[in-house]
Amino acid sequence: MSSATAYRWVLGGTLTMAAAMGVGRFAYTPLLPEMQSAFGWSFAQAGDVASANYLGYMIGALAAPRVLAGPRPFVWLRVSLIAGVLCILPGVFIESFPGWSVLRLLSGIASAYCLVITTTLMGQVLLANNQARLANLHFTGVGIGIVLTVFVTWSGSSVSGQWLSLTILSAALMACAWLLFRTGGSPAELAVPTRAPATVPVGFWRLAVGYGCFGFGYVVTATFIVAMARDIEVSQGIERMTWLLVGVAVMPSVYLWQKLADRLGVLAALRLAYLAEAVGVLIAGWFSSTAALLAGGMLLGGTFAAITALGLSAARQYAAHDPGGAIGRMTAAFAFGQLVGPAVSGRLAESYGGFALPSVVASGLLVLGFALLIGFPRRGESE
Repeated sequence: MSSATAYRWVLGGTLTMAAAMGVGRFAYTPLLPEMQSAFGWSFAQAGDVASANYLGYMIGALAAPRVLAGPRPFVWLRVSLIAGVLCILPGVFIESFPGWSVLRLLSGIASAYCLVITTTLMGQVLLANNQARLANLHFTGVGIGIVLTVFVTWSGSSVSGQWLSLTILSAALMACAWLLFRTGGSPAELAVPTRAPATVPVGFWRLAVGYGCFGFGYVVTATFIVAMARDIEVSQGIERMTWLLVGVAVMPSVYLWQKLADRLGVLAALRLAYLAEAVGVLIAGWFSSTAALLAGGMLLGGTFAAITALGLSAARQYAAHDPGGAIGRMTAAFAFGQLVGPAVSGRLAESYGGFALPSVVASGLLVLGFALLIGFPRRGESE
């Protein structure tokens, strides 16, 4: 393999993240107010549908490492890409709350498979080509997908029409990703053997618990920020602009935070990112103004993909013997936080008449994630 192969995998991974995460996972956010209006959902129901997606994400994160340990991970990569598209298409037809809950559950499973399998296989390719420094750049695709989603759904057409547009967008992104992966190495070259670790690195579970706190902390704003904007402004343009700024902030964030991690270390950069995101979440939910939402959205977008990437980098460092398992366990912890976050926050918002209290809770959990990384053990120690 060559450096060109590595770059093809990074680009393919970026497009996969754009489709699986930016579209498959986060298209729900800008469409949520319209779906609530069309289907008559309460905030609690909207939160439950979001939580169904994150339950699927947790299931997928726990299951994906098993297929990586098998003989044909490349086949599972292709299946994941196809499933990611097929789990968006039924949104054109479904109108019931149970139907949407099941669909978002399946979409979450597909998204997790895409993330875990793509990230693990790409890591092996980059390591083989001495390009490990590129390992996190594909998370830029999350921001690209969010931005594309905003433009695709800006037309103001019906909910079903917008999900049809998103299906076409996702299919185009996944098809391009697959073409890049096909030229990026054979299945045999990309097998990822794993083995059960004899010891668990000290602090790994602290890292995972903090990652779960991050899952709850960011997802409150990431799920409801457009709904918050609708409560403040009547203009649909403000709602879309708020989410657009989140996506724009995501795109350079992974690169910039990685540069900071190269200077200060991954854990120091993670701690700073946790605090910055805690401030953004608190601002967005506590202050009822457009300016606060835009500022909070920028801080959210400027940190959440970077924390996702840096957290997985730290996990790979502390469990280098089992990278697929480490990524899967971290993603499952992250998904558990996301699973609880929308359901709890939707009910708190209904009970207390807004998102101030849910945002305080979310911000507090992000601070807890920061605290868990203080005095983190050195790599190589074991418990």
